Amino acid sequence: MIVKMKRYSFLVYYKQYMEFLEKIREIGVLHVIEKPEGISENDALREKMQLAARVKNALKQLEKRIPKNATLLPEDPSKDGIELLSKVENALAEKDTLEQKLQLTEKDRERMEVWGIFSHERLEQLKKAGFVLNFFSCNLRKFNQEWEVLYNAFEIDTVGTTRYFVTVTLPGQLIEIDADPIKLSAKTAEQLDVEISGIRTRIDTQKSLLEQLAVVEYNSLKSAQAKIIEHIDFTKVVLNTQSEADDRVMLLEGWCPEESEEPLNAYLEESGVYYETTEPTEEDKVPVKLKNNRFARLYEMIGDLYDIPNYHEIDLTPFFAPFYMLFFGLCLGDAGYGLLLVLIAIFARKKVKPGLKPVFSLVIWLGSSTVIMGIVSGTFFGYNLLESEIPWLESIKVIMLDSNQLFYTALILGVVQIMFGMIIKAVGLVRRYGWAASLSTWGWIITLLGCGGTYGLSNYAGLDPAIAKWAYMIFGGIGALLIFILNNIKRNPLINVGAGLWDTYNMATGLLGDVLSYIRLFALGISGAVMGFVYNDLAIKLSGDIPIISPIIMIIIMLLGHGMNIFMSGLGAFVHPMRLTFIEFYKNAGFEGGGKKYKPFAPYKEEKKLF
Repeated sequence: MIVKMKRYSFLVYYKQYMEFLEKIREIGVLHVIEKPEGISENDALREKMQLAARVKNALKQLEKRIPKNATLLPEDPSKDGIELLSKVENALAEKDTLEQKLQLTEKDRERMEVWGIFSHERLEQLKKAGFVLNFFSCNLRKFNQEWEVLYNAFEIDTVGTTRYFVTVTLPGQLIEIDADPIKLSAKTAEQLDVEISGIRTRIDTQKSLLEQLAVVEYNSLKSAQAKIIEHIDFTKVVLNTQSEADDRVMLLEGWCPEESEEPLNAYLEESGVYYETTEPTEEDKVPVKLKNNRFARLYEMIGDLYDIPNYHEIDLTPFFAPFYMLFFGLCLGDAGYGLLLVLIAIFARKKVKPGLKPVFSLVIWLGSSTVIMGIVSGTFFGYNLLESEIPWLESIKVIMLDSNQLFYTALILGVVQIMFGMIIKAVGLVRRYGWAASLSTWGWIITLLGCGGTYGLSNYAGLDPAIAKWAYMIFGGIGALLIFILNNIKRNPLINVGAGLWDTYNMATGLLGDVLSYIRLFALGISGAVMGFVYNDLAIKLSGDIPIISPIIMIIIMLLGHGMNIFMSGLGAFVHPMRLTFIEFYKNAGFEGGGKKYKPFAPYKEEKKLF
């Protein structure tokens, strides 16, 4: 459900304006309307936003380094946030610099390892004595023994197919060999080992410093972040204020939920600030605040993956939630898998942060649906309950579905959800534009439900053919009148007929494709069950008959197989019902989207992260 909003317009004397904004922020219920032309470039605001980004990144880095089971110290209001940020950034920069240096040094060490232990001073002495030393590497097959005579080539080492060697020549002697010249590092491998050890020690020091900062300064830096973000929000509100009467009066507009306007109105009456309230119009871009029951609220995170509704339409969350849960159970379709999901979610929900608890609550509901549908379809960890001799299952075999029944059930569910969506669309049109705007949609509903119901009664309930004929004529006639003549009562009837024909073409092609899309529920349910059977069969056949070892092999195969099946089937069970919701259901329900979330001007409060 979308919470109703009211538009507030304030006129405030400029000397009282800052005090007014502070109080409005303290109340924390007003969503400030941004200027149509947007906020003009503001250097101070841009700098603050850049600073907020730096603080956010620093906090993210500290979060990674908080020791397990560590108790963070409370914030210290006396500490300067900018100073703390500099400490963290300097430590991070030093660590990054050392890690880069470590990589380069390790590469040097790897390059110098083949040359063994030698003295650079000795090489310098040889150079002064008139000997020129050059270092080379080449493929073992390319090494020419003549080089040993011509250039005094000495093999140093051979690694794999690469030979490393040095030539000793006189000054000015031209060396013509097919090999890669190598420039030695200023330090030997032994010296580089010492340097690498020192760098690693310094990196560990910086890591320890960051862990200490994470425990001691995290909450203080978090407090500094809140102040910076509050300053940014405050500045944005000021920049969205319009100056009137030679800058002596400030005009501010915003939206407030009707359920939250009492404290705002109380302050306005007490302070004497002039204000007006109006109801939103169809043209207004009103922020959206959703308010659903505990069950539907869990599915808001799924709806957010696509888009949120605009203020003027119906929130579809409570309407698609039961279907999504049912479709998930059909797609995964194994009682054992569902039970495993429920148990894992119950355990994990007690351990995770508050922001993640709704995710696991949703998993509990989806897992429960899977358990029910698994019992109905007759599978438990790939074991076919329909073929079991368990006495208590005999009584419910009559309601278990075979593959043909599941196929038709998927199509029937598709028809039900699509028709339900069309009814929601019609109701939404009535609410927004009146009955006249919804006549064509009601025409399709009457035609499809009436003629479809008559067909069902004729074929499966023995409805008299004469009555069925009149029913077809009545439902078809009413539908045709609404679709082809009254689809727009303000328009020329001939134009309405043309529009009705075009609508009929789109409906005939689109509706068939939409219904057939629901076959994926059948396909995913069958494929997951078949794979479960296959893994069980493989586990039994490949385990052999060796005592003790055979059961272990069988368990390993079953764990790997069912683990893979749970992952693949679970992924499909999550994605494909979402696709049916966002494409087939949303389209037939007339979903528009494009809404903007309600975000009140209030003291900073960190948003709960789900992932």
